[in-house]
Amino acid sequence: MIWIAVGVAALALIAGVLWWLLFITEGIYLGRGAVIWLYDLYAGRYDNIKQYEPELEHYFLAHPVLDRLPHVAAPLVLDVATGTGRLPLALLEQPRFQGRVIALDLSRKMLAGAAEKLAPFGARVTLLHHAAEYLPFPDDTFDLVTCLEALEFMMEPRAVLPELVRVLRPGGLLVLTNRQGIDAKLMPGRTFRHDDLARLLRDDLGLDRVVIDAWQVDYRIVWAYKPGHAPPSGPRDLAEVWRCPHCGAVDLIPVAGGWRCLACEQHVAAGPDGVIEAHAVAESGRPG
Repeated sequence: MIWIAVGVAALALIAGVLWWLLFITEGIYLGRGAVIWLYDLYAGRYDNIKQYEPELEHYFLAHPVLDRLPHVAAPLVLDVATGTGRLPLALLEQPRFQGRVIALDLSRKMLAGAAEKLAPFGARVTLLHHAAEYLPFPDDTFDLVTCLEALEFMMEPRAVLPELVRVLRPGGLLVLTNRQGIDAKLMPGRTFRHDDLARLLRDDLGLDRVVIDAWQVDYRIVWAYKPGHAPPSGPRDLAEVWRCPHCGAVDLIPVAGGWRCLACEQHVAAGPDGVIEAHAVAESGRPG
């Protein structure tokens, strides 16, 4: 009997570890490939799992964001780790939002879901298959940069944060979420204490007016502004604001089946759903 008990305990332990690795921490301790695989696996059910309610998304997400950009009627927005397009949808459904959204993610199947959901908004939203650690945009480009419920699932969150700040224009708004509660404690080395994150944003990254507010059970929402002032970017065309993922030149033109860089002649494909397949090109152009 003792061996049966030991076997049951061992199986329970294994099951617990697998639950922690695959569900609580969403594969982050297994590497980037595991995270992407899990998000691809659940992409078709992701919105149902999260139980997003449009009215709540408007009240707790879109309205507070737009209230903090009162003098920018048509902002240029970058949404990093957009998933199935939660933030772009919440903004684009607001009559007072006249801007444009560029959204990126590394889960191709999540982007496919976002493309279907956001199709009615046409050219007002662009989806990129691309990593967050090296964003394909010049400095000081966006009026608003967002990254929701994602930092703790990135390989290098401390590398992502400076990139988010880099592409934000002076005077622009950064919106993040920070994990809290029991699940945050079960992710050692992957989450920030609220005070530590606020200090990092202020002291290391030089942001102003850093505020961390209550938001959800598992997350607080973080607001911060980039010091200085620059005119709003406005809803500029993608060709004006994105760098070739191969050579880094802001010299891309739309062509049949995607984009072509005039500087290096690299072709960047767009899928049938309109998602721009920049990740493979970016990886091929990275040294080493």
